[in-house]
Order: sequence, then structure tokens, then C-alpha cells
Amino acid sequence: MKSYEIIRNAVDEQGVKAVAAALRVSAALVYKWCEPAAEHDDPEGSGAKNPLDRVREMYLLTKDIRLIRWLCNEAGGFFVANPVPELRKSSDETILSETRDMVRDFSELLDVVTRSTEDDGMIDAEESARIRDKWEDLKACAEHFVLCCEKGFYRGK
Repeated sequence: MKSYEIIRNAVDEQGVKAVAAALRVSAALVYKWCEPAAEHDDPEGSGAKNPLDRVREMYLLTKDIRLIRWLCNEAGGFFVANPVPELRKSSDETILSETRDMVRDFSELLDVVTRSTEDDGMIDAEESARIRDKWEDLKACAEHFVLCCEKGFYRGK
């Protein structure tokens, strides 16, 4: 589905005018977000670059996964990259590598928790943010491993 279709479907129930008012933008702009954007290769497009396209561009420019993780967290979930089998390695090597990655990420999480509590026995907001970052890494790594298992990437030939 295209980003403008996602936005069109999302605003459909509440209505364009209500969404525009809540966002403090014009209804005309929200209507433009619901149409294909005018691009160099699509002169027929009459829409405006929408917020989804802008977030995607920010991610592509920065390669900072925290943008996507934040958005997923706001939606009550978390981001997990699609699994890609390592074609050059045997399934045994890949399982071992994935398992090492999970243990490493868990160890890094424990290190951050330990360092956070060593000095004063408490975890402040900054330390909590570091713990969250490591926890997100661990969740993504473990979920990636499980998805690979489910997709049969580790089955023998």
C-alpha cells in the first residue's frame, strides 16, 4: 500500500476536517496527503509530500533506527527487521551466530543495568534511556531469530 493510501484510510473514520483541526493544519493539506504526491517521475500527482513519506526520508537520510522504534513504541509495539537468511553460511553457522548475537545483546543490557546502579543504587532517566536502547536491541535480535526459525531458515537441506 502507498503512504497516501494509508493516510487516506487512517483519516477516513474521523474525517479529514477533524484530523486537520486536531493537527492544526488546513483540511486542504490533509486532502493533499491523501493523494499521490507530485514527483519528478509522476507529473500527474497532485498531492503533497505527507508525514509518512517525510519520516521515511528522515530514516533513509540518517539510518537512525530510533526514529522507527519511537514510532512503533508510540503505536504500542516495537520494530523488528525482516529476517534475511545468510546465504553463504550453513544453517548451523547462522544459528550459532544468531545465538551469540542474542547473548551479546543480553550481556550488554546487563552491563548497562549494572553500571546504572553501581554508583548510587538507583536508575535515573538518562540511565533508563540507555537501558531502553539495549532492551530494544535485544528484543529485535531475539524476534529476528524466532522469525528465521519460523520461516525455516535453519532447516536442514
